[in-house]
Amino acid sequence: MTEDKCRPEDRSVKPVAMTSFAVFLTYLTAGIALPVIPLFVHDGLGMNNVMVGIAVGIQFFATLANRGFAGKKADQQGAKQTTRLGMGVIVLVGVAYLLSVFASHSLWLQFGLLLLGRILLGLGESFLLTGNLTWGLGLIGQPRSGIVMSWNGMAIYGSLAAGAPIGLYLYHHFDFLGVSIACIVCPIVALLCNANIPAVPISGGDRPRFSTVLKQILTPGAVLALQGVGFAVIGAFISLYFAAEHWGNAGYTLTIFGLAYVLVRVLFGGIPDKMGGVNVTIISLLVETAGLLLLCFSQQAWHALVGAALTGAGCSLVFPAMGVEIMKRVDAQVRGTALGCFSAFQDIAYGATGPLAGFLANSAGYGAVYLAGACCALIGVVVSLTMLHAGAPRSTA
Repeated sequence: MTEDKCRPEDRSVKPVAMTSFAVFLTYLTAGIALPVIPLFVHDGLGMNNVMVGIAVGIQFFATLANRGFAGKKADQQGAKQTTRLGMGVIVLVGVAYLLSVFASHSLWLQFGLLLLGRILLGLGESFLLTGNLTWGLGLIGQPRSGIVMSWNGMAIYGSLAAGAPIGLYLYHHFDFLGVSIACIVCPIVALLCNANIPAVPISGGDRPRFSTVLKQILTPGAVLALQGVGFAVIGAFISLYFAAEHWGNAGYTLTIFGLAYVLVRVLFGGIPDKMGGVNVTIISLLVETAGLLLLCFSQQAWHALVGAALTGAGCSLVFPAMGVEIMKRVDAQVRGTALGCFSAFQDIAYGATGPLAGFLANSAGYGAVYLAGACCALIGVVVSLTMLHAGAPRSTA
């Protein structure tokens, strides 16, 4: 029985495992650099915290700006081609970092090349992730879309967790030069890993207007954004919260969040395909709400650590669960576009939460930002319930 005649449930998941591993290797470029960029800009270049914020945050804007184009490219020119384009662009990230090292005669040239690398990382990330999700769906079929999204999520968060200690080790022993070389090598190895994975056919048929696709994914996207507030407030304010409460080991909070996130993906990544995305989302958001409330009202550090673990567990399955619902709503020929737009809702949540929560923290304290995150998660539950009662429209594909 040839692959194109196989039922989706009969197709091997090994190609998706390999493409996800390639994402892990490629995204190590982001994980390795993430803890190092602030040190390089602040200590190495002698710039202030505003410049540190620009260097770290500019990647988000590049990713967001390219989401729609990356999805359209995956739909119309091929998912494998789009994925590998993203990897190629991310190779250039390391090259820009390397050129920055050798431009030590000019501070602003060094900083400009560093910013170029960050912009390229954002552009490459959107091609990589949107393309790879679309590729995986073509390899094993829409009925197992939850597996594809779960494995890609594990690859991303795993690379961030593994990349941080690697990046700090390289920076402390080999300076930014070692970091730059690693950022070149990782995506090149990834390109070799997925070179022999077959491409999938480009779906034909009329392509609906972008506004039509956006309307189809608007409600799941809103749920994803409401979920994303929880991670954003932990990432932005947990260190300050711990310092204000005179607690130690704030760094463990993100580690525990990440471990819980990945563990739930490993153990329950296929559940959205079986239980339905909306049901899984409702349960997940309730767990996230409990974790954020525990963070808000913590009396001791270990209470906050447990809250972070619950928040990570709750956040873990919302993207694949709502992604399952997205796949029910859109036609095959616009899956890439839909996934790109869907992911953008999370980007927007991450970008907008920081400054808004900062104003809240200034006026009401750090605990209030976690209470606000819990409220957003509860609103997500309400929105999800409306989806459950309304029923999700199915695509015509």
